Amino acid sequence: MGKASRSKQGDGSRQEKIAAQRAAERRRQNRVRLLIGGSAVVAIGLIVGLILALAPSRTSSSTASNQVLPPGVTSGTPVSQGPAVQTTSTSGIPGVTAWITTGWPTTSNNGPAAEALSHNHVDGPVTYTVNPPVGGVHNAEWMNCGIYDQPVPSERAVHNLEHGAVWITYQPSLPQDEVSALRAFVEHQSVITPAGAAASRFMDLTPYTGLSSPIVISSWGFQLKVTSPSDPRLQEFVDKFRASATYTPEYGSPCTGGLGTPLET
Repeated sequence: MGKASRSKQGDGSRQEKIAAQRAAERRRQNRVRLLIGGSAVVAIGLIVGLILALAPSRTSSSTASNQVLPPGVTSGTPVSQGPAVQTTSTSGIPGVTAWITTGWPTTSNNGPAAEALSHNHVDGPVTYTVNPPVGGVHNAEWMNCGIYDQPVPSERAVHNLEHGAVWITYQPSLPQDEVSALRAFVEHQSVITPAGAAASRFMDLTPYTGLSSPIVISSWGFQLKVTSPSDPRLQEFVDKFRASATYTPEYGSPCTGGLGTPLET
């Protein structure tokens, strides 16, 4: 065999080796890319799974999981409230309905003892003639003031009214954006310490089944029905009656240290 033939065979052999090496390198690179891609998919899956696992716990810890509803009043002798007697409102706020409150008991700021809303404590459930109630007999244990997303026992909320709280109730079917507006309204109110009582907004916000108006705001002996959370009379009502030395029967009593844990205080 001549030198030229051997040279051509050598060149062909080298080219085949080079081609094989390049093919092997491509296969190696493909395996690396597949390995990296697979690892990335696994990592992304783990991250997404972790986010999904943590999301519900964050949601529950910031909302309903922190809420403890004040216990209902189910034992004891049931009580039916006597007729609540209306009177002329002197609040100056259009639409406010007033009930006789003055003169009962004689040591409070509250009209004739036979007609005024009672302040007595009772152990059993109470059927009120005004709904939501604006006063009358109630349970001896009040509830902590604040925002609750479920109905609360009226027997405890009425005790809060006696201490100067303003109670905003809304129909459970109220659109969520309007509920959010009511929450923002409550959270906007200042924290106060009337007559040295513990600091609180002295505000309750809860849904209430059976309302005749979308939104009802109540204090001890006074009530206003509105259709929108943007009604300016809501703020007028709060400014007039919330923890007022004139209108609060037990002015200086606390709105904290009671039962339940609200979503917002």
